[in-house]
Amino acid sequence: MKSHQTTQTMKPATAAKKLGVYLEAAPAEFQEGVVSRTELNALQADPPEWLQELRRNGPHPRPVVAAKLGISIAGLARGGVTEALTTEQIDALKRDRPDWLDKERATQAEVRKEAVRIKEKNAERGGQPRRPRS
Repeated sequence: MKSHQTTQTMKPATAAKKLGVYLEAAPAEFQEGVVSRTELNALQADPPEWLQELRRNGPHPRPVVAAKLGISIAGLARGGVTEALTTEQIDALKRDRPDWLDKERATQAEVRKEAVRIKEKNAERGGQPRRPRS
């Protein structure tokens, strides 16, 4: 008996997310087709020019925009940024430093500091999670 291995495929939106690019900016053939795991690996290993260009100049999806600005996705929304931004637009925000961006960066820094504090506290207890009270 011969085992038949099926090719694992994903929707273009999933592949775009894994590649860190904005789907609507990708070529039509990418947006309209399905992407196999092998094709995704090939795109990651040797990105074609369109993928390199999107990664370099955008437009970038919100998770990438948030990471480049050093804030959360929710912070983007609070700042009124709901669309994909280009690298140039992100750089302009970094230069102009609107009040909301400074506030969100401070919030993100506090969140990170609290995460470290909790991690250290858990390490002191030997990594044991706290037991709920009965």
